Amino acid sequence: MARIFCIANQKGGVGKTTTCVNLAAGLATAGQRVLLIDLDPQGNATMGSGIDKRTLTKSVYHLLVGLGTVADARVRAENGGYDVIPANRDLAGAEIELVGLDRRENRLRDALALHKSEYDFILIDCPPSLSLLTLNGLCAAHGVIIPMQCEYYALEGLSDLVNSIKKVHANLNRELSIIGLLRVMFDPRVTLQQQVSAQLEAHFGNKVFKAIVPRNVRLAEAPSHGIPGVVFDRSAKGAQAYLAFAKEMIERVKTL
Repeated sequence: MARIFCIANQKGGVGKTTTCVNLAAGLATAGQRVLLIDLDPQGNATMGSGIDKRTLTKSVYHLLVGLGTVADARVRAENGGYDVIPANRDLAGAEIELVGLDRRENRLRDALALHKSEYDFILIDCPPSLSLLTLNGLCAAHGVIIPMQCEYYALEGLSDLVNSIKKVHANLNRELSIIGLLRVMFDPRVTLQQQVSAQLEAHFGNKVFKAIVPRNVRLAEAPSHGIPGVVFDRSAKGAQAYLAFAKEMIERVKTL
């Protein structure tokens, strides 16, 4: 039965999509069956997986508004070895349409119910806001993975996100918990980043993943080729960090 995880952070530009795509590819490399769901109207996880969002006939939008199923919408990311339920601009309109629908927070959860046995991991790339789309992701998930930069503003945003997760846990999804925090775009030469990293470890303890993803040019180049960074240049430090993170996730799931 699949474990479902949201990759979420209310702050933009913190590496959510990069984490989602590379974790999916890293898990697939380790022999796991993976489904990636792109819940961001920008469709970056879709493009980063090598799927052209402009030519889609079905997407996650159709799934949410009841015009399609997982089987209709999923596409194979050949470069990464995982399945994708892609997104494009259509998804921006789903926010308004969802408001008038029954079980509007649980549309994604309901759509996935019949397909959990087909995957080991289902990863959901959320938009950088607590919208109805993000809420659908949180209501469908068992846990949240929070990628974050080790900077002051990131700490400020983290407290808001933790409070949001607590509210969803209390009111909508009793299974939801924080699986862990992943430090990304890390530069050990910056003293502030080292200090924030130490603060995270002191406050969150073993919730902080051991894997640390450094700033890496090869990771940044990979999306323009439509290939996950761990496949584009496996020897790069960023790719090695995400492969280590994937192994850590497989081990952590065993203890949940």
